[in-house]
Amino acid sequence: MIHDGDGGSEITNTLVDQGVVKSFDAFYAILLQTKPEPVFQPGAYQLKTKMVASTALDALLDDGTRLSETVVVPEGTATVDVLQSISEGTDIPLADLQAAAANVASFGLPPEATTLEGFLFPATYTFSPGDTAQVALQAMVNRQFEALDTAGVAVADRWSTIVFASLIQREAGLRDDYYKVSRVFLNRLDPTQWESGLLQSDATVAYGTGNTHLVTTTNAERADAGNLYNTYVHPGMVVGPISNPGDLAIDAALHPVDGPWLFFVTVNLDTGETVFSTTVAEHDAAVVVWQNWMREHPEYG
Repeated sequence: MIHDGDGGSEITNTLVDQGVVKSFDAFYAILLQTKPEPVFQPGAYQLKTKMVASTALDALLDDGTRLSETVVVPEGTATVDVLQSISEGTDIPLADLQAAAANVASFGLPPEATTLEGFLFPATYTFSPGDTAQVALQAMVNRQFEALDTAGVAVADRWSTIVFASLIQREAGLRDDYYKVSRVFLNRLDPTQWESGLLQSDATVAYGTGNTHLVTTTNAERADAGNLYNTYVHPGMVVGPISNPGDLAIDAALHPVDGPWLFFVTVNLDTGETVFSTTVAEHDAAVVVWQNWMREHPEYG
């Protein structure tokens, strides 16, 4: 998806993340050299993977690669951003989507749900011309119910499963780490292992501030008790979903691996390598590794 307002760096990052091009620098350099400056239309595009940078740019500018009435929702996308993507990929106005989403009771969600957060399954959707906002959103909700049913989640457990899966989705990186992240948070909910009962997730705090794209927070944000999603202050599971999780996160919520870990930190943002620790000393050592990596890669700062 190319979103309204995306600049060259955002588009290049998307292409790298999706495996369309290998190098950020190669594509971005061609983008800067192209005159007149390319104009990209928001929406979904179908491209091959492992493309040469110049070929990828030509493909993006070819009207034939833009998919009509198609929306791509990546795992972990927040609902506010899903609504934006639907409006960019279809003819449905954003205002219609926001109005439909506000009528939460019409979608058959668990009674605890006050928004659609967590229940818009991340996938690629193709809608028909004339589909309404209600039809589009219900299709995503139904697809999430299908995922939960396939995973063996009882209707009564849909809410708790989605809340936990949404947290794992935002905090985990590599595939195998999802099951370890799940275990860390369950260990923190066990008073015999983690007395405070505080999950201490930056992703929950960021969500509560409205920063749906971040998993970093400030000292002031982590101290704000007015943020109901602040798991540095409020013990127990986060009060609601913080993203729309996919199959892997749902499975990890249901089937955590066994382990004693209480901490984790990603020490290489390029590879996603994450260190899981049991003691404060182990974790502090891993944090130093991460800090050193960040100093060597200031572009991530």
